[in-house]
Amino acid sequence: MKRLILPPFSRRRILGTGAATLLAPSAMAQSLLSGGNAAAPAAPAGGGSQTINVSGAQNAPIPIAIMSFGDAGTAAQITQVITDDLNHCGLFRAIDPSSFVPNSINNGTPVWQNWSILGAQGLVTGSVQDQGNGQLRVEFRLWNVQQQAQVQGTAYTTTAANWRRIAHIIADAVYQQMIGEKGYFDSRVAYISEAGPVTSRVRRLAVMDYDGANNQFLTDGASMALSPQYNPTRQQLAFVSFRGQNPRVYLFDLQTGQQRVVGAFGEMTIGPRFAPDGNSLLMSVSQNGGAAIVTVGLDGKGMTPLTDYSSINVTPCYSPDGSQIVFNSDRDGNQQLFVMNADGSNVKRISFGPGRYAEPCWSPRGDYIAYTFWGEGGFAIGVMAPDGSGERILTQGFLVEGATFCPNGRVIMFYRQTPTGSGHDSRLVTIGVDGFNERLVDTPTYASDPAWGPLLT
Repeated sequence: MKRLILPPFSRRRILGTGAATLLAPSAMAQSLLSGGNAAAPAAPAGGGSQTINVSGAQNAPIPIAIMSFGDAGTAAQITQVITDDLNHCGLFRAIDPSSFVPNSINNGTPVWQNWSILGAQGLVTGSVQDQGNGQLRVEFRLWNVQQQAQVQGTAYTTTAANWRRIAHIIADAVYQQMIGEKGYFDSRVAYISEAGPVTSRVRRLAVMDYDGANNQFLTDGASMALSPQYNPTRQQLAFVSFRGQNPRVYLFDLQTGQQRVVGAFGEMTIGPRFAPDGNSLLMSVSQNGGAAIVTVGLDGKGMTPLTDYSSINVTPCYSPDGSQIVFNSDRDGNQQLFVMNADGSNVKRISFGPGRYAEPCWSPRGDYIAYTFWGEGGFAIGVMAPDGSGERILTQGFLVEGATFCPNGRVIMFYRQTPTGSGHDSRLVTIGVDGFNERLVDTPTYASDPAWGPLLT
């Protein structure tokens, strides 16, 4: 089979010799005068924690100034991606560069009052240098304007083809320093590409960067694909394929492009979801009018039922620590959400609203379970605590389904279908767990069934 050309997943590989910490200009000068290495690891200048208080950032995004890394080409593209990442997450507001005061960097150090008058809490500066032989050196510095100190300074060496990943990595660094937790920009999303007439849609497995860039189709559409899921520890996807007479769960190797069946049980197998350690899968097996949740090894062996077949039990998902599983079942008459221990014991119902619940997804933070709800008012995406408390609706629509969390749990992606003259369209959408900042994600075709992968490593 033809080898797929995918963006490298190794952070160390793309950085070449590694990421070098850059000292603030004054500290750098002192280091050079004393014969030190300016690129040697060092604590951020200013000392202590530089995290900015972001209480209420959803309602009042943090103003940040992002200076251009260069006037054209790759440097300008890197600047734009960093700006888009921070703007789109909803926690930052990039200040319009046209308002920047000229000559506001003096000998590599910000002229603080020029940034303070703009209301900037953070300042990003950087540069891009062509190293030859297809290599780039990208430097960036993050400054805390309020404390008048450098927070971080890092240089990356990578191939020119990886410029977009470097931009996402820089945006993640800014996010982590200013928000106090890991970002999610350097991540990918698997989804189902949908094309053609609504009565004969071609559904292909596809992957892309979280923002829709670097799209790649993984299957040819000869067999319908559904329900992709990322392995959290391997370069691997699980998905449902209709390659044979009945739907089965397959594994797709992202390095080689090879596919192999891993769930060929009962009448059909659906709804795969990896364990947190990536060594096994949950899925549902349909048989004799019922469906049981089972666990199975990645070799397709050791299938162990966790529920029986007396009702329809589907769409299981582990808690982040692997100790519990949320799933949906009609055992009480209509579709509701239940939580059980990882061995199938201690089953408890957690949803009780006036409608049906489906497709639960446990947040990587462990604090929320997202779900699809439908009742008299139509479809909705909601969240609740793992014990069922604090239930709230984030968004509604003609059809909204397939919630998946970003790696840090702050943002949900789902798909929204809207009626058209010839049927319906289907688009990927992101929204904050607070219910704000809903945005479309650009894809080359209609799209559904998103699955947000982990941060690239």
